[in-house]
Amino acid sequence: MAIIETVTPEKAKGETKRIYDMMLQNVGVVPSPLQLASASPGILNLSWESIKYYSQHPTLGFALLSTIRFLVAKHLNFAFCTDFNKNILRKQGLSDEDIDKMTEDPLKAPLEQKEQAMLGFVIKAIKSPDDVAQRDMDQLHDLGWTDRDILDALAHGTNMVGSSILMKTFKMDVVC
Repeated sequence: MAIIETVTPEKAKGETKRIYDMMLQNVGVVPSPLQLASASPGILNLSWESIKYYSQHPTLGFALLSTIRFLVAKHLNFAFCTDFNKNILRKQGLSDEDIDKMTEDPLKAPLEQKEQAMLGFVIKAIKSPDDVAQRDMDQLHDLGWTDRDILDALAHGTNMVGSSILMKTFKMDVVC
Protein backbone atom coordinates (compact mmCIF):
# COMPACT_ATOMS: atom_id res chain seq x y z
CA MET A 1 0.00 0.00 0.00
CA ALA A 2 1.27 3.44 -0.93
CA ILE A 3 2.53 5.67 1.87
CA ILE A 4 1.67 8.81 -0.08
CA GLU A 5 -1.77 10.06 -1.05
CA THR A 6 -2.38 9.72 -4.78
CA VAL A 7 -5.40 10.09 -7.02
CA THR A 8 -6.89 6.89 -8.39
CA PRO A 9 -8.50 6.93 -11.83
CA GLU A 10 -11.94 6.55 -10.21
CA LYS A 11 -11.46 9.68 -8.09
CA ALA A 12 -9.69 11.85 -10.65
CA LYS A 13 -11.07 15.31 -11.39
CA GLY A 14 -10.09 18.29 -13.50
CA GLU A 15 -6.67 18.16 -15.16
CA THR A 16 -5.80 14.87 -13.48
CA LYS A 17 -8.94 13.27 -14.94
CA ARG A 18 -8.13 14.67 -18.39
CA ILE A 19 -4.62 13.17 -18.26
CA TYR A 20 -5.87 9.85 -16.92
CA ASP A 21 -8.59 9.69 -19.58
CA MET A 22 -5.98 10.23 -22.30
CA MET A 23 -3.85 7.40 -20.86
CA LEU A 24 -6.86 5.10 -20.62
CA GLN A 25 -7.83 5.92 -24.20
CA ASN A 26 -4.31 5.40 -25.60
CA VAL A 27 -2.82 2.72 -23.35
CA GLY A 28 -5.81 1.19 -21.59
CA VAL A 29 -4.40 1.80 -18.13
CA VAL A 30 -3.09 4.60 -15.94
CA PRO A 31 0.41 3.36 -14.99
CA SER A 32 1.32 3.50 -11.31
CA PRO A 33 4.17 6.00 -11.86
CA LEU A 34 1.66 8.44 -13.34
CA GLN A 35 -0.71 7.84 -10.43
CA LEU A 36 2.19 8.53 -8.06
CA ALA A 37 2.81 11.81 -9.86
CA SER A 38 -0.78 12.81 -9.09
CA ALA A 39 0.33 13.70 -5.56
CA SER A 40 1.82 16.86 -7.10
CA PRO A 41 -0.02 18.63 -9.93
CA GLY A 42 3.26 20.07 -11.20
CA ILE A 43 4.98 16.68 -11.31
CA LEU A 44 1.91 15.12 -12.91
CA ASN A 45 1.99 17.77 -15.64
CA LEU A 46 5.74 17.26 -16.20
CA SER A 47 5.22 13.50 -16.43
CA TRP A 48 2.38 13.96 -18.91
CA GLU A 49 4.42 16.37 -21.04
CA SER A 50 7.26 13.83 -21.09
CA ILE A 51 4.89 11.08 -22.22
CA LYS A 52 3.55 13.30 -24.99
CA TYR A 53 7.06 14.36 -26.05
CA TYR A 54 8.33 10.81 -26.43
CA SER A 55 5.14 9.53 -28.05
CA GLN A 56 5.66 12.06 -30.84
CA HIS A 57 9.46 11.87 -31.04
CA PRO A 58 10.61 12.27 -34.64
CA THR A 59 13.42 9.68 -34.50
CA LEU A 60 13.14 7.54 -31.36
CA GLY A 61 10.57 4.88 -32.15
CA PHE A 62 8.14 3.14 -29.85
CA ALA A 63 10.00 -0.19 -29.97
CA LEU A 64 13.33 1.43 -29.04
CA LEU A 65 11.80 3.47 -26.22
CA SER A 66 9.92 0.45 -24.83
CA THR A 67 13.10 -1.60 -24.91
CA ILE A 68 15.06 1.14 -23.13
CA ARG A 69 12.43 1.33 -20.40
CA PHE A 70 12.30 -2.44 -20.00
CA LEU A 71 16.07 -2.98 -19.80
CA VAL A 72 16.69 -0.04 -17.47
CA ALA A 73 13.83 -1.14 -15.21
CA LYS A 74 15.19 -4.69 -15.22
CA HIS A 75 18.67 -3.41 -14.29
CA LEU A 76 17.19 -1.41 -11.39
CA ASN A 77 14.93 -4.24 -10.16
CA PHE A 78 12.04 -1.83 -10.75
CA ALA A 79 9.25 -4.41 -10.64
CA PHE A 80 6.32 -2.36 -11.93
CA CYS A 81 8.07 -1.00 -15.02
CA THR A 82 9.85 -4.26 -15.76
CA ASP A 83 6.51 -6.06 -15.86
CA PHE A 84 4.63 -3.22 -17.58
CA ASN A 85 7.19 -2.81 -20.36
CA LYS A 86 7.65 -6.55 -20.78
CA ASN A 87 3.92 -6.71 -21.54
CA ILE A 88 4.31 -3.88 -24.05
CA LEU A 89 7.16 -5.76 -25.73
CA ARG A 90 4.99 -8.88 -25.93
CA LYS A 91 2.20 -6.84 -27.54
CA GLN A 92 4.78 -5.72 -30.11
CA GLY A 93 5.27 -9.37 -31.02
CA LEU A 94 8.35 -10.29 -28.98
CA SER A 95 8.49 -13.74 -27.48
CA ASP A 96 9.76 -14.46 -23.98
CA GLU A 97 12.83 -15.95 -25.67
CA ASP A 98 13.44 -12.65 -27.53
CA ILE A 99 13.09 -10.75 -24.26
CA ASP A 100 15.43 -13.13 -22.41
CA LYS A 101 18.07 -12.79 -25.16
CA MET A 102 18.05 -8.99 -25.05
CA THR A 103 18.09 -9.03 -21.26
CA GLU A 104 21.37 -10.96 -21.45
CA ASP A 105 22.72 -8.85 -24.34
CA PRO A 106 20.97 -5.60 -25.32
CA LEU A 107 22.52 -5.84 -28.78
CA LYS A 108 20.30 -8.88 -29.40
CA ALA A 109 17.18 -6.77 -29.15
CA PRO A 110 15.10 -7.21 -32.30
CA LEU A 111 15.74 -3.65 -33.48
CA GLU A 112 17.47 -2.15 -36.48
CA GLN A 113 21.27 -1.91 -36.14
CA LYS A 114 21.08 1.84 -35.63
CA GLU A 115 18.57 1.41 -32.79
CA GLN A 116 20.60 -1.42 -31.26
CA ALA A 117 23.58 0.92 -31.09
CA MET A 118 21.51 3.58 -29.33
CA LEU A 119 20.13 1.00 -26.92
CA GLY A 120 23.65 -0.24 -26.18
CA PHE A 121 24.79 3.32 -25.51
CA VAL A 122 21.92 4.04 -23.12
CA ILE A 123 22.47 0.82 -21.17
CA LYS A 124 26.22 1.49 -20.98
CA ALA A 125 25.59 5.03 -19.74
CA ILE A 126 23.07 3.87 -17.12
CA LYS A 127 25.37 1.14 -15.82
CA SER A 128 28.70 2.97 -16.01
CA PRO A 129 28.45 6.61 -17.08
CA ASP A 130 32.15 7.23 -16.46
CA ASP A 131 32.97 4.70 -19.19
CA VAL A 132 31.21 6.70 -21.92
CA ALA A 133 33.76 8.32 -24.23
CA GLN A 134 33.89 10.41 -27.37
CA ARG A 135 34.16 7.25 -29.47
CA ASP A 136 30.69 6.23 -28.26
CA MET A 137 29.30 9.54 -29.46
CA ASP A 138 31.20 9.27 -32.74
CA GLN A 139 29.76 5.81 -33.40
CA LEU A 140 26.22 7.07 -32.86
CA HIS A 141 26.84 10.12 -35.03
CA ASP A 142 28.24 7.86 -37.78
CA LEU A 143 24.93 5.96 -37.72
CA GLY A 144 23.00 9.19 -38.21
CA TRP A 145 21.96 9.96 -34.64
CA THR A 146 22.06 13.61 -33.60
CA ASP A 147 23.05 15.00 -30.23
CA ARG A 148 19.36 15.66 -29.58
CA ASP A 149 18.55 12.00 -30.26
CA ILE A 150 21.33 10.81 -27.98
CA LEU A 151 20.37 13.13 -25.13
CA ASP A 152 16.67 12.31 -25.51
CA ALA A 153 17.29 8.55 -25.47
CA LEU A 154 19.52 8.73 -22.43
CA ALA A 155 17.13 11.09 -20.63
CA HIS A 156 14.38 8.56 -21.28
CA GLY A 157 16.51 5.90 -19.62
CA THR A 158 17.53 8.07 -16.69
CA ASN A 159 13.88 8.98 -16.10
CA MET A 160 13.44 5.33 -15.15
CA VAL A 161 16.07 5.74 -12.42
CA GLY A 162 14.15 8.57 -10.78
CA SER A 163 10.82 6.83 -11.22
CA SER A 164 12.24 3.66 -9.67
CA ILE A 165 13.41 5.54 -6.57
CA LEU A 166 10.09 7.34 -6.20
CA MET A 167 8.03 4.18 -6.64
CA LYS A 168 10.15 2.20 -4.17
CA THR A 169 10.25 5.01 -1.60
CA PHE A 170 6.48 5.47 -1.58
CA LYS A 171 5.85 1.70 -1.65
CA MET A 172 4.15 1.64 -5.02
CA ASP A 173 6.58 -0.65 -6.87
CA VAL A 174 4.35 -3.66 -7.29
CA VAL A 175 3.92 -5.85 -10.34
CA CYS A 176 0.85 -4.98 -12.40
